[in-house]
Amino acid sequence: MDLSFNIKLADNYTSSSQKIRVLTEDWVDRQVYCPNCGKLSIDRYGNNKPVADFYCENCKEEYELKSKKDSMGKKIVDGAYSKMIERLDSVNNPNFFFLNYSLQSYKVENFVVIPKHFFVPEIIEKRKPLSEDARRAGWVGCNILLQNIPQSGKIFYVKDGNFENKEDVLKNWQRTLFLREEKEISAKGWLLDVMSCIERIKKQNFSLDEVYAFEKELKIKHPDNNFIKDKMRQKLQVLRDNNYIEFISPGKYKLVI
Repeated sequence: MDLSFNIKLADNYTSSSQKIRVLTEDWVDRQVYCPNCGKLSIDRYGNNKPVADFYCENCKEEYELKSKKDSMGKKIVDGAYSKMIERLDSVNNPNFFFLNYSLQSYKVENFVVIPKHFFVPEIIEKRKPLSEDARRAGWVGCNILLQNIPQSGKIFYVKDGNFENKEDVLKNWQRTLFLREEKEISAKGWLLDVMSCIERIKKQNFSLDEVYAFEKELKIKHPDNNFIKDKMRQKLQVLRDNNYIEFISPGKYKLVI
């Protein structure tokens, strides 16, 4: 993979946003393989495709590209809030590519794919409506809150200017595909909550009590649930059944890496 953009492609454009769109889409088209099946290249949709930007001809996975200069940050600006919420439970909800580039060098600094099964309402932030004097007065956009996505849902191809091993990218993708089997958004959200708690323990081997330490935090997030610990144990069982974690002994678990 080559981190550099083909800057000659931008010569015929005057708008900065158009230039970046052309350069980043071309880079993905030339450099990125499918994280689902490993196909060496993915294909670009035409400009009239309303949802996705790229697709894999082999496995039919779709991807939407978002780009940002300088740093990934904690959030990514996206489109209409209502449309995004509708898409979360839709069959044509694409996976997301996030590309972070340097405007000085015109090179990719970070490139990550977030599988669509990590998208739940909790990671979508509603922005304020546009003012009355705006061209699209009243329009409400949204942000994707990257900090609310578990690390296992951020699969890097390029991290801090360094390429990640392809085998690791494919393995990390496969590792969480079981989440697609959970059709109910709220149940999936609970799984992601527990996965985030496990990550925040920052140990491969952990205990049930260490997971329980997040009980108050999850109670605030789920005020209508009076059985937080029961729910946490239930989701640990699901994660174990899908080989995301291993059961070692009563109250003891291991994160599968």
